[in-house]
Amino acid sequence: MPSLEFGDAVCPYCGEPLTLALDPGAEGQTYVEDCQVCCRPIVVQVSVDALGELQVDLRREDD
Repeated sequence: MPSLEFGDAVCPYCGEPLTLALDPGAEGQTYVEDCQVCCRPIVVQVSVDALGELQVDLRREDD
């Protein structure tokens, strides 16, 4: 079982830095997670780049 990786990101609402726990097996997964600071819903999209590195894209739920 792969262990979790951690990724740094910025909340698209309040601009605060966030640390997200990422599942390396979650390639292509999209889910909603509340900001740890302002509690607003963030759409998190996890993908894997050509080098096999996890990439995280965050966007506002209301976009």
